[in-house]
Amino acid sequence: MTAMPDLTPAAQRLAGLLAGVRDHQLTAPTPCTGTSLAALIDHVNGLTLAFTWAATKDFPDGASPPPSADASALPPDWRARIPEQLDALAAAWRSPDAWQGMTKAGGIDLPGEDAGHVAMNELVVHGWDMARASGQPYDAGTEEIEACLAFVAPTVEQSGGKGVEGLFGPAVEIPGDAPAVDRLVALTGRDPSWTAAS
Repeated sequence: MTAMPDLTPAAQRLAGLLAGVRDHQLTAPTPCTGTSLAALIDHVNGLTLAFTWAATKDFPDGASPPPSADASALPPDWRARIPEQLDALAAAWRSPDAWQGMTKAGGIDLPGEDAGHVAMNELVVHGWDMARASGQPYDAGTEEIEACLAFVAPTVEQSGGKGVEGLFGPAVEIPGDAPAVDRLVALTGRDPSWTAAS
């Protein structure tokens, strides 16, 4: 098993970005085509729960559908709720047990180790999305980016750069000497030069 990345810095950064989102920005576009900032935040709300359950392997009754991205479903108390859920998510993945055995997330069975890497990637990449959409700076740690790249790059390679259904779109071509964060977002189907003004 590879080293377990610590999700805490990525979770805390995402919580800080949420705090910086202004109400008038909720209808703004994001680097995720056709997804408003409110819809992206709804998606983050759902994924924090789904991947905490994946870590604890303690699931609510009934099937766990993939997290939605629906602006109308964003809970009114999201500013208080999601940072608490991000704390719980990071804490759950600090347990070595979270990375062992099989689990499930979004209705898919997968190894705990893979689920942890997907959770880290969701936090880092959607953090970038949120920062770009709301005009905030984004400064992910090198270790986080490298952990995400180590997981994402082989997955994208297997898809032939065509993207992975339900995970990310077709890879975007960028210069070979691009910064690591640009390589990561390009692999997940985003244009690293995307800005809110575009």
